[in-house]
Amino acid sequence: MEKLTYQEEEAMRFIWNLGPCFVKDVVGCYAEPKPPYTTVASIINNLKRKGYLQAERFGNTYRYTPLVAQEEYTSKSVGNIVRNYFANSYKEMVSFFAKEQKISKEDLNEIINLIEKREDK
Repeated sequence: MEKLTYQEEEAMRFIWNLGPCFVKDVVGCYAEPKPPYTTVASIINNLKRKGYLQAERFGNTYRYTPLVAQEEYTSKSVGNIVRNYFANSYKEMVSFFAKEQKISKEDLNEIINLIEKREDK
């Protein structure tokens, strides 16, 4: 799975929320001032080239559908972050956020409960 730029990720988040859509639909998701149609079309073409979208012709335009699920992309992205920045250790990642006070004790307890529920199955 090829890495996405910030702009490509942003467009993919819109597309995941929209489902099958046209470039004009994606443009409509941006905050003002909206990027030009041609800019968004270029980003979407890059996403298609990278294998994230498929295009279906409708008259003289295309409808785009995600080929990669958001969960799959998120899982791979987080895995890359853990591998590249936390010595491939999720424990190191959670420790980092705890030390930086980016995660609360309550959040950690919720995570522990999720792990315990998973182990009970």
